[in-house]
Formats: sequence, structure tokens, C-alpha cells
Amino acid sequence: MAQLLDGKHLADLRATKLKQKVTHLKSEGIQPLFCVINIGNDPSSKIYLKTKKRRAKEIGIKQKLFQLSSSVTQKELLSLINCLNEEEKVNGIMIQLPVPGQIDLNEALAAIDPEKDVDCLTPANVGRLWRGDHFVEPATAHGILTLLDYYHIELKGKNVVIIGRSSIVGKPLAAMMLERDATVSILHLKTKKLSEYTKRADVLVAAAGQPNLVTADMVKKGAVIIDVGINRFNGKIVGDVDYAHVTNVASYITPVPGGVGPLTVESLMEQVVQLTRRKHGK
Repeated sequence: MAQLLDGKHLADLRATKLKQKVTHLKSEGIQPLFCVINIGNDPSSKIYLKTKKRRAKEIGIKQKLFQLSSSVTQKELLSLINCLNEEEKVNGIMIQLPVPGQIDLNEALAAIDPEKDVDCLTPANVGRLWRGDHFVEPATAHGILTLLDYYHIELKGKNVVIIGRSSIVGKPLAAMMLERDATVSILHLKTKKLSEYTKRADVLVAAAGQPNLVTADMVKKGAVIIDVGINRFNGKIVGDVDYAHVTNVASYITPVPGGVGPLTVESLMEQVVQLTRRKHGK
């Protein structure tokens, strides 16, 4: 039976330490502030926004929400981003995904000041990530690595397989794991015979958004399983991994919920504080 990788417990531990850092910043007259731009009324976005706001308040970070209509124009969005870039008190900016079809997301992300790019999605910060000299990290990838570190799971020389090539998880996580000297494979929709790759994985990360995609027969005995998926299936929240059966094969496994999710939110807060400290030379 696999050992549970408890992301909620670790997120709470890290939040306590982060709160102390924020208290110290406030004592010096520095208030971490990040702005979230939400376009439209996506139901999942509302849940994420509420969770972020609650966590920010607990830690002492100020979050300001800019709620835009689903019909907002690209010009209006870029104008708002420009204003936030210029606002001295703003330490971080992020665009809540998804966005409506009329929005050119790449152009909008490129407009964000890299020094305020909480999500590490501007072209400049993506480049720094792959070059290995980054000062901000994508929240989910950062959370996964902190979880592996906490449980003393070494990546050096390990075969890592990531299912999913999104700019939010798969690609940045690959870059950060390469920094740790792992050998990384990224699988996606066009990959043939997924199991030929997954069976060789020492560490398997599932971030495809497909319920129960990874079954026990796809997993190497003793592998470490990181399940990033959050899917509604038969009235329940499940991951991309068939947890009930894979747990009998793996050595470590993240639960869903309670695994990567809480660390993503916590890591986002850590990036806000990181950017705030950087801005003030801390």
C-alpha cells in the first residue's frame, strides 16, 4: 500500500511560515498585494477565486479582484493590465483561466510586467524558467516539487513521465525537473502506447484532465504517483489516476482532493510574497 503524499498538511505548514514573512514585511510598511483579473462567470473559476481569497486573507496578503464582463474587449483588458503594471502598490498580477474566445490570451500575458507575473506565464519568465535563472515559478509545478522535497523523494537520475503538456503544469514542471537532473518524458493526446512510457516511470505525473486515465497495469511497481487531475465523475471529485487500484502498486501517491490542489494555492501565495520581497530588495 502506497504512502500518502499529504499536500494539505504541507500547505498548512508552509502557510504558517509564510504568514510570519508577511507579518515581518508589514512591520516594515510593505503590504503584499496581488490583483486577479477574472473575465466572465466560469463556475470553476469562482471556486478557485474564493479559495485564493480565503488563503490570502489567512496569510495577510491583500487580493484585489477585477471582475470583467464576458464581452470585454482585448483593448480594454490590455488597458487594465497596463494600469496595474504602473501601479506602485501592486506586487503581482494574474489572469484567471479560462478566458472567452475573443481574448488573445498570449498577447494579454505578454503585456504583464514580468516582475509582477505571479503565474510565470509571460514570455520572458517562461524563457527564464527553461534557462534555469528564474525568480518566480508556476504555482502547481512549485507545489509538486515542494511535496517531493518534503517526503525526501530524490529526482536526480530518475525517469519522470508527465502526462499533459499544458503551459500551466506539464511544460514548466518538465523544465523544473530537468533542473533537478531527472530524465523527463512528456506524453500527450498524440502519444502512441502511453503505457510503454508510464511503465518505465520512477515518478509519474498525471495532468491530463481525464478521470481514471492511469490504471494499475500502467504503473511500475514502487513508482511515485502525482495526480494533478481534478474531475467530476459520478458525482464525486476524482483525479486522473485510478487511486483505489494504483495505491496497491505505487510507493507514494497523492490523494484527490487533498494532494496537489492545496499546494497550488499555497504556492501562488508564496510567489506573491517572493515578488514583493524582490521588488523591495529583500
